[in-house]
Amino acid sequence: MDFKAFKMDGLGNDFVIIDNRQEITNLTKDQIVKICDRNFIGCDQLIFIESDNSANASLRFFNSDGGESGACGNGTRCVAALISKEKNNKSIILNTLSGKLKSQILDKKIVTTEIGKARLKWDEIPLSKEMNTKNLNIKIIDTNNNEHLGGTAINVGNPHIIFFVKRIEDFNIEKIGPEIESHELFPEKCNITIAQIIDKNLIKVKVWERGAGLTKACGTAACATAYAGKLNNLTENKTDIEFSTGKLSILIDENNSIHMKGPVSDIKEIKIKL
Repeated sequence: MDFKAFKMDGLGNDFVIIDNRQEITNLTKDQIVKICDRNFIGCDQLIFIESDNSANASLRFFNSDGGESGACGNGTRCVAALISKEKNNKSIILNTLSGKLKSQILDKKIVTTEIGKARLKWDEIPLSKEMNTKNLNIKIIDTNNNEHLGGTAINVGNPHIIFFVKRIEDFNIEKIGPEIESHELFPEKCNITIAQIIDKNLIKVKVWERGAGLTKACGTAACATAYAGKLNNLTENKTDIEFSTGKLSILIDENNSIHMKGPVSDIKEIKIKL
């Protein structure tokens, strides 16, 4: 099987994008895992673009373990840039499992996407039992063997938990991530962010993504972290989220809708042979 695809990234959070609007490419779970493997093509997520009469297109996201995800912020921004170039239109609407997402292309490399409102109720995360989602009191242990209790749970199209700590360098996300991802409280698993407040408008983070592992950046994690910061009175409505590869700017508007702004890469066309 030979087919064309695109490769793009947002702050190093990278994607293989397959356009199924004219020619359909059907892949098995094993084939998706193979494409995502860094020893083959390699990416954090694989994205299918599909035809949609109610939007510019619809998107389906698959993590590197082959499982489907309801949302992907950076992936949505990348596809918006790709379709904007094709349509010569600066405003793009894309349908996802978590709803219709509107993106604006501010210039050829900066895209903003409205993710919508965060969901905070325990059964919307979802959790396995009713709890206060602002503080789940989950224990994580730092590299000095100190215990830290906390965790704010938020759903922004997929489930996230955010731990606010004094120094993110003191926590090994590659150890903590898999443990919390499969925690009994999260029947659909979750994404994990270790976050450090620098000031009211800046948060440094490390992210472990459900089904993908350690990633250089994660758009929905940035949105969830900014919202959790505001919820806990730690940050303002406008916050920069800093990854090792750069920053995403998050705005929570007067209607509590979340907007994410950041760079996207050039569009690279690739050929895949399976």
